[in-house]
Amino acid sequence: MQAPGFWDDQERAAKVSAEHASVQRKLNGYRELETELDDIEALEELAQEDESITGELDEQRELFASKLAELEEARLFSGRYDAGDAVVSVHAGAGGTDSQDWAEMLLRMEMRWAERRGFKIEMVEASEGEETGIKSATFIARGENAYGLFSAEKGVHRLVRISPFDSQSRRHTSFALVEVSPLVDEATDVEISDDDLQIDTYRASGAGGQHVNKTDSAVRITHRPTGIVVQCQNERSQSSNKATAMAMLKSRLLELEEQKRREEIAKEKGEAQDVAWGSQIRSYVLHPYTMVKDHRTNFEMGDAQRVLDGDLDGFVRAELLRRAGMDGNGSH
Repeated sequence: MQAPGFWDDQERAAKVSAEHASVQRKLNGYRELETELDDIEALEELAQEDESITGELDEQRELFASKLAELEEARLFSGRYDAGDAVVSVHAGAGGTDSQDWAEMLLRMEMRWAERRGFKIEMVEASEGEETGIKSATFIARGENAYGLFSAEKGVHRLVRISPFDSQSRRHTSFALVEVSPLVDEATDVEISDDDLQIDTYRASGAGGQHVNKTDSAVRITHRPTGIVVQCQNERSQSSNKATAMAMLKSRLLELEEQKRREEIAKEKGEAQDVAWGSQIRSYVLHPYTMVKDHRTNFEMGDAQRVLDGDLDGFVRAELLRRAGMDGNGSH
């Protein structure tokens, strides 16, 4: 950054500055932990002579363990796009009203978790369900490692509960799909031919103030070769909506490439691949008992409401460790 002419290229300089700030934060966090560890060791010596400070020592240890786990988690992000922002979409599965209600619950859970992590949330579009809930919705999560973290939520989520929409109060199973792709900047080399695009404009309708601003300038883009459809209705102008939709399309195409690459690696390793709707990553059981269980890692929590309110850190960390080939303690 101190090299002559560094600031001549403003775009590159901004990227390097952001990277520098990120590395500096990590380094500061590490140094703070070193200092805290010294403090804990000093407290331990004091606690041997004075039992009244045992409670304070336990608190300090717990806080230290939590910060250490965060640092350990940050070490797991080595993918090309892991450090960047994420485009997150939730789609209701087959099953009508129950699935559309579940999709909205899932959307709320993912957004609450993002807010807990300190991410900035930007709602892009939401299509209302016929009676309640949503058919689909998309938001952008902006913040450090957003894509790396959200990639652990990608897949089918299954809900088992007594349906509030069934007059006979029977148990129903609902499915919803979470799609996650990295939000890429304009400079990223993704070639899209205009001939491959079908662009439709329409009046934004549906959830209004609940999810998005009402506007007359919504844009839907269909990428003919892949069948990928993206839409944006939260910006004020048609051109802004189109720009956001194009950025989302690039992100989805990149994610498709990443998925192909992961499948190739998995094939070489002889690992079985999950098929989108074919296998769920996690089950949320609200009846006859309450339990949320991740089928990839076997991580589970009995307090389902806490999970639905956005407490996903344990599930995400377990999946990131599984991918990195480590056990729950961070060891290979």
